[in-house]
Amino acid sequence: MAYGNLIDTVVETKKTKILYVITKSNYGGAQRYVFDLATSLPEDQFEVQVALGGTGEKDAATGTLESTLKARGVRTIFVRSFMRDISFFRELSVFRELLSIIKGYDVVHLNSSKAGGIGALAARFNGIKNIIFTSHGLAYDEDRGMLARIAIWFATWATCLLCHKVIVLSQDNFKRARRLPFCSRKITLIHNGIKPVEFRDREIVRSNWTQRFNLSVTNNTIWLGTIAELTKNKGLSYTLQSLSELQETHPDFVYMLIGDGEERRQLESLVEKYNLGKKVKIIGFLANASDVLPAFDIFTLSSVKEGLPYVLLEAGLAGCAVVASRVGGIPDVIEHEVTGLLANPKNPEEIKKNLIRYEDSALRTRMGDSLKTKLAKEFSFEKMVEKTVSVYGR
Repeated sequence: MAYGNLIDTVVETKKTKILYVITKSNYGGAQRYVFDLATSLPEDQFEVQVALGGTGEKDAATGTLESTLKARGVRTIFVRSFMRDISFFRELSVFRELLSIIKGYDVVHLNSSKAGGIGALAARFNGIKNIIFTSHGLAYDEDRGMLARIAIWFATWATCLLCHKVIVLSQDNFKRARRLPFCSRKITLIHNGIKPVEFRDREIVRSNWTQRFNLSVTNNTIWLGTIAELTKNKGLSYTLQSLSELQETHPDFVYMLIGDGEERRQLESLVEKYNLGKKVKIIGFLANASDVLPAFDIFTLSSVKEGLPYVLLEAGLAGCAVVASRVGGIPDVIEHEVTGLLANPKNPEEIKKNLIRYEDSALRTRMGDSLKTKLAKEFSFEKMVEKTVSVYGR
């Protein structure tokens, strides 16, 4: 009997071995998701490792995600062949690497489209019993040609077929992913959850920016801002187009764009083209960027494709009024004219009209307060972790 009790205790305390896999290690929403889960699971129940690529380019070194994970004591494995662009021979190299890495885990949790498809196949080859894929927005929603979107649809479907469970982040993605043939029972909705943020003082941040960029501001100037990876999916060109029109009739604003990425030069060219140099400043990557959110009166997010962006939740915690696109998980957070204002994607005119409406400071305050209340009720970080752990079978 004593031996039986000892065996039961050993079985009960056996840790679940989890491998998170993600294509890029620069710090965006998907990377934040992996970091939050990998560093928040109970250490007495889980043994966690993260396999990750570089920053997206061929043979690129690892990015911020690796260093932040290591600082928290999480072991990382570098997948050298991972890169953003698709190359047949490169994908074979990725598959071979993952085949040698994905062994002996109880759970493999895949993130991003490329890691999802190739990782799921490698995990199946190695007999992994619990393969999870989190879709950070349906990849075939990206702004691409029809043939490319059809190919991506088939790749997404194949990934879902290969996985045992698929986590989606929004109601829209949940309804649409469930329509994928033979996949409806695999799909589960788990909203991103948000932790408290230690924000910096609003006036200190504004004063620093005013001096650094020689801004011409008054007490009535409206501060607009976005924090995003500078990619086509973020639709930032539409924001700039709306601001080019806004400055003709409502010039008392400044717009701070925080982030870096492949679209930076294109966006800088648009700033010059629209003669926005005195109004718009592209700051680049900023560590702990969410700290400065209170400096914004209005947070904008003109994405054409999204999952459920963390920065939108953080903007709500900071009390910002929000103008965002009606895509992906954004409407799960922003209810039009209740917790913020929504515009259809690729629509600079609607963005401009919403920004003009927010010249009413009382409206900005009301929307910001309503959003903060909603976040406290519906987007708990603890709830997100609890639901994810249940998918792992604990």
